[in-house]
Amino acid sequence: MIASVSLDLDNLWSYLKTHGDPDWERRPSYLPAAVPRLLELLGDHAATVFVVGADAAREDGAKAVAEFAAAGHEVANHSYEHEPWLHRYTRDRLEAEIAKTEDAIVQAGAPRPIGFRGPGYSVTPALLELLAERGYAYDASTLPTWIGPLARFYHNRTAGAGSGSDELFGGFSQVRAPLRPYRWRVPGDLIELPVTTMPLLRVPIHGSYLLRLHEAAPRLARRYFATALRLCRWRRISPSLLLHPTDILDRREAPGLEFFPGMNVPGKDKAALLAWVLAALRAHHEVVGTGEHVARLRADALRHRDVRRVRG
Repeated sequence: MIASVSLDLDNLWSYLKTHGDPDWERRPSYLPAAVPRLLELLGDHAATVFVVGADAAREDGAKAVAEFAAAGHEVANHSYEHEPWLHRYTRDRLEAEIAKTEDAIVQAGAPRPIGFRGPGYSVTPALLELLAERGYAYDASTLPTWIGPLARFYHNRTAGAGSGSDELFGGFSQVRAPLRPYRWRVPGDLIELPVTTMPLLRVPIHGSYLLRLHEAAPRLARRYFATALRLCRWRRISPSLLLHPTDILDRREAPGLEFFPGMNVPGKDKAALLAWVLAALRAHHEVVGTGEHVARLRADALRHRDVRRVRG
């Protein structure tokens, strides 16, 4: 079976912004520390890196884009300002977010992106229609889990004033969204590649969640992920695993993110866990980036889903 790995290259400032910390306006960055480790972690295995346009337009972000592209990784669109409330945008503003990020990625030396992931798993009908119009092959913004609304409630209670979002970590429509890829009912052929959650239980299995478990009990994290892979094989679900830079950084290297899952785990221990996770994934799957994952699905008879079902 095939599997895919993606990395949301969210920067320090973007997390501070979402959390309502005014220090985000200085645009602090941890990319110079994170990118070399991430490249080493991924090694020769292709992955997809979802890049924030505002970072790709600055020196350290452009350097990161060029390095990931040179290493053979797909570079995809993660919006320009990384605001997980895209549902509040007008259609014109949404299109500007997409287009500006495309331009920044191309200027940094990578091909024009064909994939998109909304910040905070934010997705709207207007966004999906725009992606189809602009020739995108896929969206990867859905996280089918019942944990999302609970995480959103906690975040909105602890974040700074004005930073809360009713779509952060996915709207209620994602609670029962399909785990398998499907086609959006829009002009063109836009495929949705969900971030995989554990079959049956619908709990997250991405890097940040595993590190939260590792913080409590390292063996539990590994058994949990191994169980998720067995369930994926049993249910014939091709996993799509999500990582973040915070998955290999600790609290000293990401000041202000003490609230984030797993930040008390030393960076070397994080890297060791993720190396084991990727090895476990590769033991049973051919691992590719999300763009290649979607390309392998193009001829399949995937179910269709109405874009109006992404809200509610």
